[in-house]
Amino acid sequence: MDSKSDPGSGVGDGDEAAGRPDGDAPADRAADDDTASPIDRAPDRDRETVLLLMDADRDRGLLSEALSERYAVRTAESPDALAGEFDCCLLDAGAFEAAADAVDVRRERADPTFLPFVLLVSTGSRADLGHAAWERVDDVVELPVGRRALVTRVSNLIERRRTSLRFRQTVGDLRRKEQAMDEAPVGITLARAGDDNNPLIYHNEQFEELTGYGDEVLGEDCRFLQGPDTGDESRARIRRALDEDRPVEVDILNYRANGQKFWNRLSIAPLRDTAGEVTGYVGFQSDITERKIRERRLEVMARVLNHNLRNKMNLIEGYADLLRDDPDEESRRESVDVIAETAADLTGIASAVQTVDETVSASELDAPMDLRDELVELRDRLRSRYPDAEVTLSLPGDGPIETTAVGLSVAVSEAAENAVKHNERATPSVEVSVERRPQGWIAIEVKDDGPGIPDHETQVLEAGETSLTHADRLGIWLMYWVVAKAGGEFDIETGEDGTVIRLEVPAQP
Repeated sequence: MDSKSDPGSGVGDGDEAAGRPDGDAPADRAADDDTASPIDRAPDRDRETVLLLMDADRDRGLLSEALSERYAVRTAESPDALAGEFDCCLLDAGAFEAAADAVDVRRERADPTFLPFVLLVSTGSRADLGHAAWERVDDVVELPVGRRALVTRVSNLIERRRTSLRFRQTVGDLRRKEQAMDEAPVGITLARAGDDNNPLIYHNEQFEELTGYGDEVLGEDCRFLQGPDTGDESRARIRRALDEDRPVEVDILNYRANGQKFWNRLSIAPLRDTAGEVTGYVGFQSDITERKIRERRLEVMARVLNHNLRNKMNLIEGYADLLRDDPDEESRRESVDVIAETAADLTGIASAVQTVDETVSASELDAPMDLRDELVELRDRLRSRYPDAEVTLSLPGDGPIETTAVGLSVAVSEAAENAVKHNERATPSVEVSVERRPQGWIAIEVKDDGPGIPDHETQVLEAGETSLTHADRLGIWLMYWVVAKAGGEFDIETGEDGTVIRLEVPAQP
């Protein structure tokens, strides 16, 4: 500064300069007055730090004295001091000239938090400041300056910094919450409440991974996940809960972006404002396809085993009694034959149950299999085992048909082998054909000219369990579960002219 010996330089000595309404009270009264504002009486641990970057002279002493009532004041002469922590920096002209580049660096380091810098200039030199100086500082104070005016101007800048810090903390908290939601192991969605539609305003990364839908569905109601086979009862339960502003949890069949089915454990809860009004909904989605298939499989297996074991064992016991009481040799041989056949049926049931369990419970494939190779091998095996049968195979183009659908080749083999085995024609015919479909799907048809499958045997797939009398029926369930696990479509058309079984699945479910 230019006027080190001028008693009027630095911080003025009048009432305003002293920062008090009367001219007589001591300068530190504000720090002890119970009526002072909280900022005036902030404890040391909460006090912001003001850095005075200037030569050690009378001005620095006066500035330090004026600001220390409210702030922790640190003084320095070297620009290296800018590397430390502070909440506001006051620089004189000499320090600013030496530290201008360091000021820019310190601002960048603090970004996005506001960090104020104040340039101190002598009276009348404000107009001489260049444009570059104004870009690097947040205020310019002419000396001498009144005590109250100085503290007020510095306090305003520090208050802006406080607001910036609070905002940064809030943004940081929101980012951490959003990161936590993005990294959650379940799908999370937020929807805005509406009269009929509840448009999505947020979804996390797991939701996109689960459903295949990204930001293109923001603004849409989550009903886009529903499809032709979504149950009416599940839809109705969700609608009733939303209409009544209450939480709901339901297992619902949904569809991914590529058309793949999956069972979704959906939980929805209303979000309310401070007045209790519902403003939106939070939804949680989990893929429970494996669990649903496992539950259904255990139910079917229990019914199959219970029914067959009871009937077969009753048959064995009955013919065993005949063996004991019937003296006729021919009748005894017939009884032995029935017992042996029934025992073989039980063994077949056990084998079928094991095949179903191993196929459907198998873990995901480590690498895609070539369905082309599997089906060529199946065709050759059937021709060898059933030399009178006509077995044809129709495959698309050349090259491998890669898929990771678990158990797909076993399901096709089950369909083709049963088509030949249960066909009483002299020359049974079965044709296996494969087509590539859009969005990476594979469609497989197994067509035969056999007697057809009784309706009651196919209706159980949708209508529920009926009496299952022999293990052959499990082949239909095996195909159904393999397709369901892959999220595909399974269909059977049967009649007097034969049967067509269709399995359509994503190549990479």
